Amino acid sequence: TERPRTAMAMAWRAAPRAARLLLGRRGIASCIDPSVGLTEDQKEFQKVALDFAAKEMAPYMAEWDEKEIFPVETMQKAAQLGFGGIYVKPDVGGSGLSRLDTSIIFEALSTGCTSTTAYMSIHNMCVWMIDTFGNEEQRRRFCPSLCSMEKFASYCLTEPGSGSDAASLLTSAQRKGDTYVLNGSKAFISGGGDTDVYVVMCRTGGPGPKGISCLVLEKGMPGLSFGKKEKKVGWNSQPTRAVIFEDCVVPVGNRLGAEGQGFSIAMQGLNGGRINIASCSLGAAHASVLLAQEHLTVRKQFGEPLANNQYLQFRLAEMATRLVAARLMVRNAARALQDGREDAAVLCSMAKLFATDECFGICNQALQMHGGYGYLKDYAVQQFVRDIRVHQILEGTNEVMRMIVARNLLQG
Repeated sequence: TERPRTAMAMAWRAAPRAARLLLGRRGIASCIDPSVGLTEDQKEFQKVALDFAAKEMAPYMAEWDEKEIFPVETMQKAAQLGFGGIYVKPDVGGSGLSRLDTSIIFEALSTGCTSTTAYMSIHNMCVWMIDTFGNEEQRRRFCPSLCSMEKFASYCLTEPGSGSDAASLLTSAQRKGDTYVLNGSKAFISGGGDTDVYVVMCRTGGPGPKGISCLVLEKGMPGLSFGKKEKKVGWNSQPTRAVIFEDCVVPVGNRLGAEGQGFSIAMQGLNGGRINIASCSLGAAHASVLLAQEHLTVRKQFGEPLANNQYLQFRLAEMATRLVAARLMVRNAARALQDGREDAAVLCSMAKLFATDECFGICNQALQMHGGYGYLKDYAVQQFVRDIRVHQILEGTNEVMRMIVARNLLQG
């Protein structure tokens, strides 16, 4: 019989399958069980996130991708579970969880839709920055509506001429009385134009990192505008635009921390952001392993299931091994960050480098195992490949991660 091809004929059925497999078949693949070693509370967070991923995200991830839908209502449902400010203090609406708890939650959510979860991780990073570096007035003004995802946030560091070399950014903020006048632009901003709050790094002083400050802007401020919506390979459930400042007047009361503290704030935010994006990669890779496992079992070639082919067995074993190694690295870095260890920043860089590289390889191998079917948009594995590819670029390219690790090793 001919394979069904209508838009919902498979109910995009490959998409929810990965998350459901993760919920229901742990005993079959216990060696890659993501709940191993977790506390009972962490297992409960994970179960809630997996269930949400399977029911509220996975059935729609292909549609969000194809139609480039920013799923506001779904994210607001996630916020009702506490996922809008996971590691934000409870007094302003956050969940007050640890960095490890956060990693576990983002990994689980990413099995349902990696693109949407990745945006949520950026949003969480922004709220944490306001919660951590803002004064009490700022915390209470911005955080509650962000934690509930009544409002959404974007992180604005990258510029057209300063990507990896973030300390060379040119967006300027000239102080005039009790305001700053902001001029310049930011590039590749997740949520840009659709979000409400923009955490912006700008130059208030001389060249280099010590001249950078951090301002919080709100959509609708005069002089704040946006570029065209970018067409991307993946991450299509979140809009990406340039953010443009033309004599944009921002109250001094919207500055986080002191003048000159912005680069430090940005980098501390990124340490957590690197763990978050690595965690999203883990979820995509785990889902892809399960999809590959099932495909090898049901697909027959040369009169027998692909699962009987020793070469494919070995590749599946390698994928599982790389997944578990990456997960251990990410969780180790998350613990170091939450404990405030001196080596936390470099461990976050190592984890981001290793996990995003390895997990992309896992997803890509899972697509290969699907053969021609893997290249069809009816099958979720291709979307995991497209959505995860950018993780090797953002939150600091993996080349920069190598620089950070090497510098740490050679300093002593």
